[in-house]
Amino acid sequence: MAHLVRRPRGRAVAAACALLTGGLLAQAAACAAEAGTADANGPDIELRGYATGRSSSALGALAAANQRQPGIAAPAVDSFSAEAELRHTLRAKTAGTPLSLSTDLLAAQEQAAGSAPSRSTLRANELYGSADLGAWQLSAGKKVVGWDVGYGFRPNDFVQQETRRTLLSLTPEGRPLLQLERFGSEDALSLVWVNPERWQRSADATRGAAESAFALRGYRRFGALDAFAFARHGAHTGNSLGAALAWVATDELELHASARWLQRHDGWQLASGAGDGLQRSDPWQQATRGAAAQWLLGASWTGLQQQSLMVEYWHDGSALPDREWDRWQQRNAALATLPAAVPAAAVAANLAWQGTPFGAQSLRQDNLFIRLAWQPEHWTVSLDALITPADRGRIVTASAQWQGDRWRFNAAWRVNSGPADGLLVQLPVRRSLLLAATRSF
Repeated sequence: MAHLVRRPRGRAVAAACALLTGGLLAQAAACAAEAGTADANGPDIELRGYATGRSSSALGALAAANQRQPGIAAPAVDSFSAEAELRHTLRAKTAGTPLSLSTDLLAAQEQAAGSAPSRSTLRANELYGSADLGAWQLSAGKKVVGWDVGYGFRPNDFVQQETRRTLLSLTPEGRPLLQLERFGSEDALSLVWVNPERWQRSADATRGAAESAFALRGYRRFGALDAFAFARHGAHTGNSLGAALAWVATDELELHASARWLQRHDGWQLASGAGDGLQRSDPWQQATRGAAAQWLLGASWTGLQQQSLMVEYWHDGSALPDREWDRWQQRNAALATLPAAVPAAAVAANLAWQGTPFGAQSLRQDNLFIRLAWQPEHWTVSLDALITPADRGRIVTASAQWQGDRWRFNAAWRVNSGPADGLLVQLPVRRSLLLAATRSF
C-alpha cells in the first residue's frame, strides 16, 4: 500500500494518508514504510481490554416489543472484552523468488452483564501467503483488502466491505481471496477474486461481503491528484463500475470524491403480502434488488496546530428509500395499536422483527458526516456527527486517545438523537460509552 501513498504537501499529510490507505491498520503500515521503518524480527503482540456500557432506546418498535414481552428484543447490555492479537510475517526465498507468510491471530473473550453467557473467539484475521514476482505480487489466503478514499462511507470498498465509524478501531476479519497486483512508480493495478470457494453457492447464502466476486482496481498518480477506477462482477449481483479521486489542493486542504453504479444489489425488503397484519415469521428478507447508485463528496482541512475539520456527504442508493421507511413506520403504528385481545407474544415478536432492516450499511440514503479533531503530542481528540437530513436524526460521537510507546488508552461516548419518529433514536442502543487500554509488545 505504500506505493499508493503520495507525499502530499504540508498539513494535509495526515488526512490524505488516512483516506488513501484503507483503514487504521493499513495507514500505520503505509506511513511506517514512508518513514523508512524497518521490519521487526519478532512478532508484534497487542493485549487489550475494553468495557462498553450501553443504554436501550425507549422509543420505537423494539422498545414497544419489550414492553409487551420483556427480553423478546435483544436488550442493550454492558460488556467487557479481553483480547490478544499477534501479527507476524515469515520470509523466505525459493528458487530466487521472495516468499512470505503473513498472520494476524486473535484470541478474545467477551463477558456480557447479567446472565448472558460469555463468548470466546479464536480466529485468524489474516493468514495469507505472498510471492514477489518483480513488478507483480501474488497473494492467496485470508486478507484485509480495503479500497476507496472515503472516511465515513466507501462506495468502492468492493472486497473488505468494512464497517465504518466504530467506537474502537480494531483489525477487521479478512476475506478469503486470490490477489494479483502490479506496482509502478506512478500507477498500480490490483485484481482480486474474493470468496472463490463460494462461487457456486446460492444467493441467499452469500449476501453482502460473503458474495463471491471478481474485483479490479486501477490507480494512477497525476502530481497532487490520485485517480482510481474500479470494476466488479459478483456471482449474483452482476456488474458494477466505480471511480474515485483524491486531491491535495493546498497545504491545508484535501478534496476527495467517489462514485459507483451497481447493476443489482442486496438489500432488505418486506415480504410480499405482509401488510400490517401479524406474521408467523420475520417478514423482512434479504433479496437481490435492482440497479442503484452510490456517491460521496468530501473535504478535509488541517490547521497549524494539528486541528482538522472533515465534511462528507454521501448518497447510498442501496439503502431503503424514504417511501419504504414510511411504510415501515406505518406498520409499526399498526402493530402497536392492535387490541389487547391479540396475544401479546405474537405482537411482541412482530414488533421485534421490525428491527431487522437496522442491519443495513446505511439506514437513510442521504447522509452528512462532520468530524472535528485535534492531535497534539500523544493525543487525538475528536467530535463527529452523522446526520440524516430526511428525518433530522443524529449520531454524535466524542472520543479521545492517548498513545505512548507501549500503551494506548481510548475513551468514546456515542449518543443517538433526533425526533421521536426518526430512525436513529429507534435503534436498539441509545447511548454507548467505551473505555479501552492496549499494551503493545
